[in-house]
Amino acid sequence: MSAVPPNPAVPTVRLTVSQAVVRFLQAQFTERDGVRQQFFGGVFGIFGHGNVAGVGQALLEAEEGALGDGWVPPAQVRYITGRNEQSMVHAAVGYARQQDRLQALAVTASVGPGSSNMLTGAALATINRIPVLLLPSDVFATRVASPVLQELEQPYGYDVSVNDAFRPLSKFFDRVWRPEQLASALLGAMRVLTDPAETGAATVCLPEDLQAEAWDFPVDLFRERTWRIARPVPEQIAVEEAAALIRTAKAPLVVAGGGVVYSQATEALRTFVEATGIPVGQSQAGKGAIRYDHPLSLGAIGSTGTTAANEIAAEADVVIGIGTRYSDFTTGSRTAFQNPDVKFVNVNVASIDAVKHAGLPVQGDARTALELLTTALQGFSTPDAYRERAARLNREWDAVVDEFYLSGTGEETGLLAQAEVIGAVDEVVGERDVVVCAAGSLPGDLHCMWRSRDPKQYHVEYGYSCMGYEIPGGIGVALAAPDRDVFITVGDGSYLMSPTELVTAVQENVKVIVVILQNHGFASIGALSEQHGSQRYGTKYRRRSASGRLDGDKLPVDLAANAESMGIRTLRPANRKELVAALQDAKASSESTVVHVETDLYSQAPDGGGWWDVPVSEVSHLESTRTARTWYEGKKAAQRPLI
Repeated sequence: MSAVPPNPAVPTVRLTVSQAVVRFLQAQFTERDGVRQQFFGGVFGIFGHGNVAGVGQALLEAEEGALGDGWVPPAQVRYITGRNEQSMVHAAVGYARQQDRLQALAVTASVGPGSSNMLTGAALATINRIPVLLLPSDVFATRVASPVLQELEQPYGYDVSVNDAFRPLSKFFDRVWRPEQLASALLGAMRVLTDPAETGAATVCLPEDLQAEAWDFPVDLFRERTWRIARPVPEQIAVEEAAALIRTAKAPLVVAGGGVVYSQATEALRTFVEATGIPVGQSQAGKGAIRYDHPLSLGAIGSTGTTAANEIAAEADVVIGIGTRYSDFTTGSRTAFQNPDVKFVNVNVASIDAVKHAGLPVQGDARTALELLTTALQGFSTPDAYRERAARLNREWDAVVDEFYLSGTGEETGLLAQAEVIGAVDEVVGERDVVVCAAGSLPGDLHCMWRSRDPKQYHVEYGYSCMGYEIPGGIGVALAAPDRDVFITVGDGSYLMSPTELVTAVQENVKVIVVILQNHGFASIGALSEQHGSQRYGTKYRRRSASGRLDGDKLPVDLAANAESMGIRTLRPANRKELVAALQDAKASSESTVVHVETDLYSQAPDGGGWWDVPVSEVSHLESTRTARTWYEGKKAAQRPLI
């Protein structure tokens, strides 16, 4: 189908839609604080009939430099073959998060299941506020052959496809039915991807026939563009009101979230707390916002928090949330802040977060706001006794961590405790190395115990708590930071969901160190099930026995052999001493290594006193469930509306 010719006075170049997309990606840059960088560091893809002759052809053409019209790209875009579409998005999220959202990756997938496989990744990116450009292929724009292979074919609307499922999961969504629409779609996506307050998954659907269609695109679409990542300045009146409220506090507390890290505001935070004497608790995304051994660091806060942070939180009269979205884990399902007169000051670039808990909103960039608040609070400081108490609580928790790291449980049981494995990793990592994790019991244990030394050392995906993120996310981190060693900690449950990107690590010569903790079950959900009266039902990896239930022998699954079959060097330490040696070996090596260790499914982590609201059945014939319900109702009574 021929498009209407453009204005002859406008210089154009004839390209397919796919070629135009790739050319556009090569010309996008971002700048913050005077530092300019290429925005798209690469394109992850798996080709099928929906994109192999469209986006695939365009990427090949770009890689070979076959640009015909003499156009020289401002930057090259690397193509990376993935193994699973969801995992490709996870890798893109890991990459962008490591780059403080100043750089990103695009992801292309074929029509049908290839594209719909990206839905989980889209949700994860949006919930975590991380930029990733999704390019799902779509059904024919012309409909000349409808219904085509993998078309949903809804009777109420022929313009509906499976890709409409991306709409609620994306911060930007568009479907390009005609070449003329491409410019506005791409520019709209970039607007969202580079907006700290609005970023997340940006989805531009490309019908498979349209990808190969040619049009005379305006040359200006492909000029170098530099998108300035803003540092919005909060209103002066908001800063003054926040400072006035903080000055009334007798027990103030900072809750540092991911926004502190992404804003590169860690030094500003340290200056603020040292000047004011206000101690800091950290969310999952905010861990590393202040060093673990700083005397005003209370460590993790909330459901998986430390006794230090949760003790101060229970008494806090003014809570200063900086760059946090206040998830239920951060607030202990709204049980962490027990002072009846507690008030909130919320420093956040996003209005949705700035007004939470009826807080006083200071909407703006975290670093800028901290600098302004530090000036506005000159002369204010908490009493020396309050500072000293924070430092004492920090030391006491650190001693608890030592006990769990060096418990010697493995010597007694023959199976290492999970805390011992974390302690061994903690012992080996360098100051700038990165530990990566996601769902399960590991993130909780890491949150309360890991000793963060660097703002980018702790990388745990907990906004969507997505099993299977660990390995692809870690590869994304390694692509973004090749000068850091990346330690991926993963349980067998998550490993079994997404091991295949290990092949991508081999393919790309990307070094990762994967620590597999095989405990033959779901440790986190098993413990939760037991606590809630469901007796660890369905949470152990067992054969179906003669009873008809899953209570037979352990499954004979060898995860180390599985990893080795994908070309990864594998080590099998049997005790803590061997584990430390294996980790040191892996760190010294130039190639990827899997370190496999058998761990105790029932091992414990230190209890920081936090709670998480998971409802228990109100009626049951099981005594265990009835007992758990009574316990649950007692915990529920401590919840507060925070309005």
